[in-house]
Amino acid sequence: MLPWLGVAGAAVPVGAGAATGLPALGDGGDLTLSEERRIGDQIARAIYRDPAYLDDPVLGDYLQRIWGPLFQAARRRGELSDELAERYAWQLLLARDRTVNAFALPGGYLGVHLGLIGVTGSADELASVLAHELCHVTQRHIARLLSRQSQQAPLVLAAMVLGALAASAARNADIASAAIAGGQAVAMQGQLNFSRDMEREADRIGLTVLQAAGFDGHGFIGMFDRLQQSARLNDDGSYPYLRSHPLTTERVADMRARLPLEAAARTPGAAAGPVSPTGHAFMAARARVLADPAPDRLQAHASAALDGHDGRAARDPGRLYAGALACAWLRDAPGALRLLPAVREAADADDARLAADLLRLELLSMLRTDPRLPSAEGQALPTWAERGLDTGGRAGLLLAAGAATALPGPVAQRAVTRLQAWCVEHPQDAGAWSALAAVQHALGQPVRATRAEGEARLAWLDPAGALDRFRAAQRLARERGVDDLMELSVLDARARYAEGLLREQLAEQAPRR
Repeated sequence: MLPWLGVAGAAVPVGAGAATGLPALGDGGDLTLSEERRIGDQIARAIYRDPAYLDDPVLGDYLQRIWGPLFQAARRRGELSDELAERYAWQLLLARDRTVNAFALPGGYLGVHLGLIGVTGSADELASVLAHELCHVTQRHIARLLSRQSQQAPLVLAAMVLGALAASAARNADIASAAIAGGQAVAMQGQLNFSRDMEREADRIGLTVLQAAGFDGHGFIGMFDRLQQSARLNDDGSYPYLRSHPLTTERVADMRARLPLEAAARTPGAAAGPVSPTGHAFMAARARVLADPAPDRLQAHASAALDGHDGRAARDPGRLYAGALACAWLRDAPGALRLLPAVREAADADDARLAADLLRLELLSMLRTDPRLPSAEGQALPTWAERGLDTGGRAGLLLAAGAATALPGPVAQRAVTRLQAWCVEHPQDAGAWSALAAVQHALGQPVRATRAEGEARLAWLDPAGALDRFRAAQRLARERGVDDLMELSVLDARARYAEGLLREQLAEQAPRR
């Protein structure tokens, strides 16, 4: 759906609770925070199982650098209450999808398609989308929309009754069909109007949050222009009253009217907070490569960078980054190593230099078994892994952990120590738990690795899978004669916790009578 999908959760039909296990909406009152979070958890659980779901630590860190200031600005302005901040999940979910889209789900989950990141020209534009979606959640648009649906149900029912009476009097069944269709059309039109009002509200409040976070409000206008270009081939702009979103031209006009005149002089795409234009260009290029890793597309990225290495590519940091990453996916070590120095040279800010260094670590790890990789580069992998552990944030930690699975010894041991500390502070980070499990398997620690796999399943909202992993770890401990009482007691406690969560989940999904 274009422009970007604002309220994905609204697609859940009223009355679907018995079939899906979602909370019933009763007589149409607003969802409670607990019910909304429970619905969001259930949708997120399905997303985590979808092959399109992607936990890319590099893009994840980039989104967090934009999301963090927006979240804090919403709290400072009072748009986000302490209760919502504490009770909602506030998770950003990446989808390997080329469409230009983002969405908000109940309970504080927000989704971003790689296609959206790939088309943005600045951090301001991407921030405008995240601000818009954040405000859908803070304004509780999903609960309001579902409440509106239940309020309109009597209108549809009345149309059906009147249609039946008219058909009986006239002895004509077509009259009943027409009356029912008319009632449904009126209800649908009211729903679309209500959704358009929500989009306008998310735009307007999102603009204030965006600017309070230090981003340029013109990012909204730039993003609208890109959305309009994206939809132009299959959207002639007609029938705006049949849309759930206002026409993009209307949204642009509204934003221009609200932006202060003194801000007009600022150049769109200028550095915003911790994000530089080059850093954003690198991340947009990464999103384009990961969105469609088909061999022909990867070859196109690689050729565009290598063939124009001294021409257009040299003036386009994103093209160089995309080419180097594509070469690694194609297992073209010479091509990747040829482009890496140019990527590093193009990095003109701290965040861009970090992105270039993480790219080198990632590429050396991916290509370590390639016989064309020079021995000097292969021998440098431990050094780059250590640098990732020290300075790379979550992305560096997970990329270094991936390299450490092939580097048993001090690097792997240090990666385990860092990952364990990270998981204590971020217990809902499934990617970190999975990385910890992989390194522990490489170090010959199967009991601890299997337990980490269970923790990853819990973070993915899969208590059944977590219980299976915890019980498998208990069996391994018995078979291997593990006598570490602390480890055994932790395993027992986690298995009982997962079992309790599974019972609650099954009770929620049981049909209501």
